[in-house]
Amino acid sequence: MAHRAKIMEVQMRNVEDYAREHEEASRNIQQYLSNPINAYLLVKRLTTDWKRVEELITQDVGKSFVANITSSRSDLKFPTDEDLNGAAVALMRLQDTYKLETAQVARGVLNGVQYSTGLTASDCFELGRQSYHNRDYYHTVLWMQEAMDRLQEEQNATTTSKPDILEYLAFSTYMQGNVARALSMTNELLELVPTHERALGNRAYYQKEIQSKASQSKKKRGEDGQDDTAVPAQHFTVTEERVKTLDEMTERERYEMLCRGEVTIPPEVQKNLKCRYVDRGIPFLKIAPFKEEEAYLDPRIVVYHNVIYDDEIETIKRMAQPRFKRATVQNYKTGALEIANYRISKSAWLQEHEHKHVAAVSRRVEHMTSMTVDTAEELQVVNYGIGGHYEPHFDFARKEETNAFKSLGTGNRIATVLYYMSDVEQGGGTVFTAINIALWPKKGSAAFWYNLKPNGEGDFKTRHAACPVLTGSKWVANKWLHERGQEFLRPCTLENQTTDEADVRH
Repeated sequence: MAHRAKIMEVQMRNVEDYAREHEEASRNIQQYLSNPINAYLLVKRLTTDWKRVEELITQDVGKSFVANITSSRSDLKFPTDEDLNGAAVALMRLQDTYKLETAQVARGVLNGVQYSTGLTASDCFELGRQSYHNRDYYHTVLWMQEAMDRLQEEQNATTTSKPDILEYLAFSTYMQGNVARALSMTNELLELVPTHERALGNRAYYQKEIQSKASQSKKKRGEDGQDDTAVPAQHFTVTEERVKTLDEMTERERYEMLCRGEVTIPPEVQKNLKCRYVDRGIPFLKIAPFKEEEAYLDPRIVVYHNVIYDDEIETIKRMAQPRFKRATVQNYKTGALEIANYRISKSAWLQEHEHKHVAAVSRRVEHMTSMTVDTAEELQVVNYGIGGHYEPHFDFARKEETNAFKSLGTGNRIATVLYYMSDVEQGGGTVFTAINIALWPKKGSAAFWYNLKPNGEGDFKTRHAACPVLTGSKWVANKWLHERGQEFLRPCTLENQTTDEADVRH
């Protein structure tokens, strides 16, 4: 009877948790899922938590009932363990990029804004467990320690146990090089579970390693216990650690600083940037000129405001969603498209003939760039969800990438137009890591830059990245223009020009 009462108690707690989550999500599903913590929790509820529910039901009402539920679960295409791992990895990526404190994330706070009710000890434990399976021991320690802290607060209101946490925590601490701390936690685990086989084996291993290090240290010393070699006296002065300049940082460091909005354009560069109305000599634009904002001059990067409209955006999103697949990158050796961990997003391709809105958005690129889209690629629609990102890359093909765009037969990517089809609450910027500037998504705007210099060589200053989406959902559409057909619209030059001042048409 006591066992059955315990099962009923756990089931009621699960029902209450699910009901609370369902009520909160039902108020605004899109807003609910735009929070990475909620997205992770939803996937966890439908994977590891659901498996535990099935186990409890099996003990209570039998296997046939569970079989019916499991059948419905597969029909509804519940998330998989791979989806859960992806959601956990995305949360880790956000934590690192935006320097989020573990305790703050666990409380549902992202960059100082309270978004959700927070994580339980079980939720934190699962984040640690997923990190452990990815051999990411740094995050395993962070989240297992947070699970331990929350376990003490929750007491009997969780299915996670202290021995489970200690086992992961001890080994991950050892893998980070702290053997003494790992041994201490293993001893604590064995006080709770004296017969724990893995802990017994690990304790013996840790003790042996500590003894080995101690004996090696003794060999370096003389009989009197002092080092054989005298160390000359040295005088040190206490100095503050010098902050690295942007030029001294790695690209990864600059990328993350730009994503956090910690880098500003120098005043000497900012003062030369202008905003203007442009009509390109086109009759319609004489009436409704483009609003052009210069973001940088070398290379010239501009942003056009209010150039894609709400009804066009809704059409494009509606058409793209059923076709969405995991976004791919091109293997520079084979030319084949393949998925990669450094690009996490969903994408689809739309053709002009499919809808007048797709045609209008594609043809509007000609007005913005004064180039033809007849040889451009189809409109690529991309959605970046929880932790979605694209690490630093070039849009153009380098000389060694001989197979890139070969099948198109239209030459290299001469320019990029990037439509922003949504605002993003936090994160999701487009950052240029070679020139240290950031563009922030603004619904209805579009960014434009040349990937190739006027002499046809790739402009390596255009290296850019899509920052992880912290909260919200980022929708963009790319139009990549190619060299073929631009011969008289953007003539080549023999000089290795660095600016495109000649291409600025007012």
